[in-house]
Amino acid sequence: MLFLGLVDSTLIESLYMLSALIFILGIKRLSGVRTARGGNALASLGMAIAIIATMLVVGVKVNWLVLAGGIVAGTVIGALLAIRVHMTGMPELVAFFNGMGGAASVCVALAEVALDLTKQRDGALSSLGSDKAVAIAASVLIGAVTLSGSLVAFGKLSGKIKSSRIGPIGSQGLNAVMAVACIALAVWGGFFATGSGSIDLAHWGLAIVALLLGIGLVVPIGGADMPVVISLLNSYSGLAACATGFVLHNNLLIVAGSLVGASGLILTQIMCKAMDRSLTHVLFAKFGDDGGGSGGGADEYTSVKSAGPEEAAMILDTATSVIIVPGYGMAVAQAQHKVKELATVLEARGCTVRYAIHPVAGRMPGHMNVLLAEADVPYEQLFELEKINGDFQTTDVAIVLGANDVVNPAAAEDPASPIAGMPVLHVWEAQTVFVIKRSLSPGYAGIKNGLFERENTMMCFGDAKGFLEELIAEVKEL
Repeated sequence: MLFLGLVDSTLIESLYMLSALIFILGIKRLSGVRTARGGNALASLGMAIAIIATMLVVGVKVNWLVLAGGIVAGTVIGALLAIRVHMTGMPELVAFFNGMGGAASVCVALAEVALDLTKQRDGALSSLGSDKAVAIAASVLIGAVTLSGSLVAFGKLSGKIKSSRIGPIGSQGLNAVMAVACIALAVWGGFFATGSGSIDLAHWGLAIVALLLGIGLVVPIGGADMPVVISLLNSYSGLAACATGFVLHNNLLIVAGSLVGASGLILTQIMCKAMDRSLTHVLFAKFGDDGGGSGGGADEYTSVKSAGPEEAAMILDTATSVIIVPGYGMAVAQAQHKVKELATVLEARGCTVRYAIHPVAGRMPGHMNVLLAEADVPYEQLFELEKINGDFQTTDVAIVLGANDVVNPAAAEDPASPIAGMPVLHVWEAQTVFVIKRSLSPGYAGIKNGLFERENTMMCFGDAKGFLEELIAEVKEL
């Protein structure tokens, strides 16, 4: 780090270390539902300190107008996205942010190559030693894969990309060829390319092939696995930032990138465990169709019982314990506030209400927790699968809101099922089960859900928010 006269390098490094420490504390607090909001605020403070320290370092080297413009533009864009994007769109936003992190790493690495080439043209010796060459190659490769892969994940989550291929891109054979090409270009650019033309060609070629590789790796993966993919891409963005830290000799980027990379990998492993699948199987074996598949249509069900708001209200009138299972259908209908209102009405009648949260319910890790927190549901009423699964046997009513695969009995009872072994919520063990769902369409696994035909299950067809409004009105009249 340079001594700038006005700013001592020790001060800068101290600010970076303080920022890194605050990042660690912030991530630690994100591990608990009650402390997550404070953890997010801490992480924001750490980022603010990092930005200030970086401005002190580069302030005498850059145009302050350009620097201020970037800060203002980023602040405005971030604020608008935070205000305007609904919670149902948060998974897509996370995927987009992952991609932007990868893009930043690619741009910094390519800019460093361009700067070195400019110095060479002015007669200076190249500063790209073997260590820096490896860091640049890693930053370009991981960043480009993260960028294009995240944009494909964004398209998958938003329904804009439904196919498993984009032209020839998406086949495992072509992915293998592109991976080998990336390694060859990285080695060429870092150790064998001489002269500005060959170095430019190597690194730009690496960026282009890596972008195509990112598309090829993500586009074949089914929608059911997008929560895992988002976690993995989040880890990639951290690793890309870490590599960029080595390129710039910036300790904060190395530490922060390592934290994001490690936490993303841990979360990916947790998500895979929740689905009883290996990461290799997620990445290379498609799980269900993007639109939910063709299996499990209405024509496959023969003994489904349905109930309207009146019937459901009469059963809830005598219930003393209720467990609510939120799913993506609740998110789409934006019904979390109505869920909280129903719980409040039932609690006023002496009923105990709890919420069962499956790790992969929704479209990203923690999706249901965030939605329920938005509706001011008490943290104490949220229970993870392992802690509440044994309580369904003593529960009067289980209310399933738009969830499908995470409550499918086949996972626990049918060894031949595609989701066999996947930990699911045993809602069928409750005395009565209400499944609030628009239709009998399957989940992302694309298979039939035997829960819909159980003797104690009643299908409540309709939009979750609308049905809950009617149900609340009926309960209040009893």
